[in-house]
Amino acid sequence: MTLSTANARLDRGFYRREPIRVARSLLGQRLVRVEDGARRAGIIVETEAYLGIPDKAAHTYNGRRTDRNASMWDDGGHAYVYFTYGMHYCMNVVAGRAEQPVAVLLRALEPVEGLVLMWPLRARARVERDLCSGPAKLCQAFGIDRALDGNDLVGGDALFIERVRSRALPASRIVASPRIGIGYAAEWVDRPLRFHIRDNPHVSVT
Repeated sequence: MTLSTANARLDRGFYRREPIRVARSLLGQRLVRVEDGARRAGIIVETEAYLGIPDKAAHTYNGRRTDRNASMWDDGGHAYVYFTYGMHYCMNVVAGRAEQPVAVLLRALEPVEGLVLMWPLRARARVERDLCSGPAKLCQAFGIDRALDGNDLVGGDALFIERVRSRALPASRIVASPRIGIGYAAEWVDRPLRFHIRDNPHVSVT
């Protein structure tokens, strides 16, 4: 079932679940960025789950807590935005409850609103599918940086997620595969914790 005309945000209860369930349920929902009264929006088409303390690929592995990852320890429904490789921002959606440092990385969006605002921020993009087809790309296109780290996705005005679907996509429409770029994570490398919408052209290229 879809709610194509609804603009209701996902509520706190949506996020206060284990990260794999949140990662799968985020597919098909709509990320919204509001800046200077203008909306940019995209349908979430690819995610990765990070399972916190036992997960060797998670920033909170083994209970690590720093200024950088502090937002990952927040209650579900907050943004965890970090800077990586000295040049890119990536956005995670915090899942679970406070002190359960688990999150879902947003890997790709299908842009649906405010594309005219995205193009100047994605100078290297040549076609529409290039605007948000990767975690760094979508942050560039949406103007997401560390200033939005810790943003409340339930009550905030600048960054939030709208409910497009009342139910998660059926399993037949979701592809599960290993996460990307975590070769250091030992036995966690091959776990199928990356999820994307089958046959969607906006999924990141690996």
